[in-house]
Amino acid sequence: MKKLIFLLFIIFGTFSANAQEKKLVKTTPKTIVYGSDECHHCIDTKAFLTKNNISFEFFDIDKNPEALKEMLLKLKNAKISTQSLGIPVVDKNGVIYMNNGVFEEFLQKIK
Repeated sequence: MKKLIFLLFIIFGTFSANAQEKKLVKTTPKTIVYGSDECHHCIDTKAFLTKNNISFEFFDIDKNPEALKEMLLKLKNAKISTQSLGIPVVDKNGVIYMNNGVFEEFLQKIK
């Protein structure tokens, strides 16, 4: 019986320690840019993010059909119309931004 209690104590103590460790791990904010290597606004967006030390991952939707599908799904889920689709589209920590207005305002939103 004492061995069983000791074993349970060890198991639950390990789970508790692991749970505490997970709380201490910080997640890095993630920025994803969907665009085209031939789009000047996409090029400028990547330069802007780099200049402002914002790490990002870029997907060329012209060359990567899976990235295009992913982008369109994110726009749909965010209830953003794709009828006047403008790129780049930026997913910043789950918030979706599309370049469809004044470009400088778009850049300030993704900063």
